[in-house]
Amino acid sequence: MLFIRSLLLFIYLIVFTAPYATACFIAFPFMNADRRYRMAVGWCHTTLFVARWLNGIRYRIEGFENLPDGPAVMLSKHQSAWETLAFPALMPKPLCYVFKRELLYVPFFGWALGMLKMVHIDRKAGKYAFESVTRQGKVRMAEGAWVIMFPEGTRTPVGRQGKYKTGGARFALAAGAPVVPVAHNAGRVWPRNSFIKYPGIVTVSIGKPIDTTGLTPDEVNARVESWIESEMRRIDPAAYRDTGAASATTARI
Repeated sequence: MLFIRSLLLFIYLIVFTAPYATACFIAFPFMNADRRYRMAVGWCHTTLFVARWLNGIRYRIEGFENLPDGPAVMLSKHQSAWETLAFPALMPKPLCYVFKRELLYVPFFGWALGMLKMVHIDRKAGKYAFESVTRQGKVRMAEGAWVIMFPEGTRTPVGRQGKYKTGGARFALAAGAPVVPVAHNAGRVWPRNSFIKYPGIVTVSIGKPIDTTGLTPDEVNARVESWIESEMRRIDPAAYRDTGAASATTARI
């Protein structure tokens, strides 16, 4: 049954996404940035609904009241594709993802993505890449968006901890914005590199904003890592019970 439901979700993503992206690509030139974003997020809302109805994937949000009214840089745990599509639908302000430039060349999806106000990074630019991200990100934040990054860089399996990179902390300092840490256990229902999707509840926990004033990138990064990894062990203790990750992290912190 899990295979059949997962197959149906896969079929939905193929059948629905390409036409939807094509419609966005056609309509975007006639829309302002706000309407473009809302149209794109419509796909996220629909996919969350389908995943709930078809695969039994639900969610709950803790700490929603911690979200600030003003500018913010969200730094989130990264376990699956679920959070990438869910966060734009769940957050009260537009999100600006930082993504690699190569995605712009993906047919339909990349073309539509390129017409949204996101931040793309050209890794071939070397040391100038971060300057470009900072410049683009400041513009997006001035327009009212929140910049979101995954400090681990790539999706980590359930119960694992990746190396937290300082790019998000450096950007927050350059932009003069607080950092909002986010923990979640989406890998439980939408595992990394897995075709099978599992029914369950994704817990999204939002921490209190971290004031970056007077801190170094390493200090900001350490506070983000400490909160996220401690929170992961609270919302999904079984994932860390049989590993040495918890003790190693506690000792390091």
